[in-house]
Amino acid sequence: MKRLAWIMLMVMCGSGTVFGTSASVFAVTPQIAAGDEHNVGIKADGTLVAGGRNSQGQCDIDSWTDIIQVAPGYNHTLGLKSDGTVVAVGENYFGQCDVGSWAGIVQVAAGDTHSVGLKSDGTVVAAGNNLHGQCNVDSWSDIIKISAGGGYQDGITVGIKSDTTLVVAGQFNPDLVATWTDIRQVAVGRYHMAGLRSDGTVVADGSNNYNQCDVDDWEDITQVAAGNEHTVGLKSDGTVVAVGVNDWGNCDVETWSDIIQITAGSYHTVGLKSDGTLVATGADYDEQLDVGEWNLLADDSSSSSSGCFVVTISAE
Repeated sequence: MKRLAWIMLMVMCGSGTVFGTSASVFAVTPQIAAGDEHNVGIKADGTLVAGGRNSQGQCDIDSWTDIIQVAPGYNHTLGLKSDGTVVAVGENYFGQCDVGSWAGIVQVAAGDTHSVGLKSDGTVVAAGNNLHGQCNVDSWSDIIKISAGGGYQDGITVGIKSDTTLVVAGQFNPDLVATWTDIRQVAVGRYHMAGLRSDGTVVADGSNNYNQCDVDDWEDITQVAAGNEHTVGLKSDGTVVAVGVNDWGNCDVETWSDIIQITAGSYHTVGLKSDGTLVATGADYDEQLDVGEWNLLADDSSSSSSGCFVVTISAE
């Protein structure tokens, strides 16, 4: 399938590498990803670390190998392997961990209770809770990137097409984003979503009861992340901005600097610094903020160089 040219910024640190040509321009190490109240990281040496709520075994990833991307949900975690297969741990009440038959996957995304996989041919597969049609992606094609979110029973799935427009499944009105174009990344909250444009500006729509969609003045943004009711943006200078509910301090990021990657849980926010350490703020009910001793640049198998750089990857 011929695809239009598209651009994605990826942060690479130390010995981090982009794996393969199909699986994946989405793979980057180190990498940090947040679920509802747990975090999962991929270290520069390819090993994994997880912490926070583990009530359903969603942090039991010690035995995983060859993982190039992770996607945590509410009580489950997905791992994309370098061979294009997918592993999952945690709650499986809705079948969200039934991904053992998936193959040819180049990216995974997790909502609270559903899982999504982007295949190398631009089609999409999904498993798990489908109460609002969030897994109805069988007809999608020409997709270059996926995102997922929503609440425990309110799933949302988003696909970015090669023409940089969006398709949406689940409990979100697609008309709200029908005019969005030039989108290179989408972050999905519970009832809102934010889209990063190639010029570094951001658009957002959906529920705005806590001003989580007030991003019109953002610029020079390289990545966006969304919690249940807050939105976070990483700027090109390594600083971070945030809007939305802040009852737990999840938007208290104004002092952060030297950040190269961001992620957001329901009510917490995590930033990866260029030295491989992490900062976190927000709710800490399950010790999901206890990342102070993590260093994702640590390499237990061989020495690695420090420092980070941004790679612009163009696909055709």
